[in-house]
Amino acid sequence: MKVGDKVWISPDLTLLKDRITGTVIEVEDNPFVGTVISAETEDRNVFFGREEMFKPLKEEVCLP
Repeated sequence: MKVGDKVWISPDLTLLKDRITGTVIEVEDNPFVGTVISAETEDRNVFFGREEMFKPLKEEVCLP
């Protein structure tokens, strides 16, 4: 993952029922826990955690 990528954020971080979408704003290589991702939602909340807590958002393409 890299800055600017769209991601699904785990309910384990947000404490919500379902995953929510966000945009990666920082990727940190932490020597103690591995890669840490920070992502911001549309309502300007920022969530951060281990890379496993985020899934890449794949945009679906609709063909006519």
